[in-house]
Amino acid sequence: MISKPPNPNPRAIDLPTDLHMDLPIDLRSFAGTPPRVRPQRPYFSCGPTAKHPGWSPDFLARAPLGRNHRTPDGLALMQTALALMRELLALPDDYRIAIVPGSNTGAFEMAMWGLLGSQGVDVLGWEAFGHRWVRDVLDELQVGDSRALLADYGDLPNLNAVNDHQDRDVVFTWNGTTSGVRVPNADWIHRDRSGLMLADATSAMFAFPVPIDKLDVITFSWQKALGGEAAHGILILSPKAIARLETYTPKRAIPKLFRLAENGAVNDSLFDGLALNTPSLMCVADAVDALRWASAIGGLAELFARTGRNAKVVDDWVKGREDVGYLARDPATISPTALCLMPQSAWYAEANDATRHALMQGVVRLLAGEGVAYDINSYRLAPPGLRLWGGPTVETEDMQALMPWLDWGLAAAEAFADVNAPNDRKPDKKGDSKHDRKQVSVV
Repeated sequence: MISKPPNPNPRAIDLPTDLHMDLPIDLRSFAGTPPRVRPQRPYFSCGPTAKHPGWSPDFLARAPLGRNHRTPDGLALMQTALALMRELLALPDDYRIAIVPGSNTGAFEMAMWGLLGSQGVDVLGWEAFGHRWVRDVLDELQVGDSRALLADYGDLPNLNAVNDHQDRDVVFTWNGTTSGVRVPNADWIHRDRSGLMLADATSAMFAFPVPIDKLDVITFSWQKALGGEAAHGILILSPKAIARLETYTPKRAIPKLFRLAENGAVNDSLFDGLALNTPSLMCVADAVDALRWASAIGGLAELFARTGRNAKVVDDWVKGREDVGYLARDPATISPTALCLMPQSAWYAEANDATRHALMQGVVRLLAGEGVAYDINSYRLAPPGLRLWGGPTVETEDMQALMPWLDWGLAAAEAFADVNAPNDRKPDKKGDSKHDRKQVSVV
């Protein structure tokens, strides 16, 4: 127990200044009677996400574990994964697809290192990963003719600004997993532009429509919409991107793991299933299992529908409350997969940032302790709130069962805030004196 010092700001709730901002408050003694119905699968993390319904490790009995990935059996598994992705995504025949190291981050940085620099670059950033791509382009690759188009968490930069120069490459995130803000459509992308469009689409692919034919580089990982394992990324290149690899050689040093071409020759074997370094055939087998599940339930149409149903559950819940909203400010940009929520009540508005983090971490810990929701904290660099994954491997019944638990957890946070509020804001409640404002339990 930590004694709470006098509050220097009569309008604010705060914690002792020496507390770490991510230290959660123990809300158990502030929680009321819990809901009776629990999610059967309490996995709402934004990555790695829930395994697909019916998942079992039995498929491993048929996987070529303990085998070299270049053997016929290992290569056949890699090629099966590539073929299933190509079929499900309905990739154009002249688009190339490869399995690469480093998850989505590795795939996207591989593309930037190998493709950027021959012409100007516009890089868009409005959340953590977009900001990382900004830093890569400006500080690491040091592309001379580059500009950053930025926005705060919850907003998008002006997408139409890139249309002033159709010969510039554009680097952006299709769906901001850390902010819950996505681009609303592809109307701002001209088909006849000569510059490349590089899209980090990791939390969008297989979850909702992405206009592949308007993009030149698309990256994602299995650990998002497919509920696969981490560490492997997927790289998709258009004919225009392949032509860039064949005609442009960057002056910078390119590590072996990023080397898509050498001396103007594209590494064709990479797109035939021969990885740049040793992949985990266990992870590949798991991805094949997920892809076969996706095909069996109806392909992209059903995957999109499952995502839509989950998003609707959360949206109906948000609309039923006046004190919770999305981090995304424009409804057209709300992500249906990374559902980022923020309290909009007085107790949250009046708290300082450290207390907001601690209270939200307290809610996260409270729900995890009940075994009803794991890993639903907001991204560590984002405004404090809650973040739910609504992708297709999450069962809608589980999302529905979670909503009353969110009510319960947020009510506990509000009860804590009320008890520890300044006297001029403390609710006029009678009979409950078991909580002492001078004692704040922090765990």
